[in-house]
Amino acid sequence: QVQLVESGGGLVQPGGSLRLSCAASGEIFRIHAATWYRQVADGEREFVAFMRTESTTGPVYADSVKGRFTISRDNAENTIYLQMDSLKPGDTAVYICNVDVTAAVRGAPVRFEYWGRGTQVTVSS
Repeated sequence: QVQLVESGGGLVQPGGSLRLSCAASGEIFRIHAATWYRQVADGEREFVAFMRTESTTGPVYADSVKGRFTISRDNAENTIYLQMDSLKPGDTAVYICNVDVTAAVRGAPVRFEYWGRGTQVTVSS
């Protein structure tokens, strides 16, 4: 019942910025946590950023993106964002959203992880 729709990817020059969106649709009660990954074609999936909504602790970032990327959420719209600044060619990848969410499944609240399809980010001069 829950579906993640990602958007915001595209082509950008080095030093530029993009904001990725991960919108969760369905009868959602609460988003507990969210993670952004990235993956190069035929490569291994790489952790990018993580946040937990029910904790006061701050987000966690991969060293490769720390200080440049920011993960955030909009609870009213059930949307997770990844703000990417000072982009580098090495950031080129498919960015994938994973959301830990409680939502209605056949009338009952169920907590489950859902994956987005990914959005392409290309950083090139």
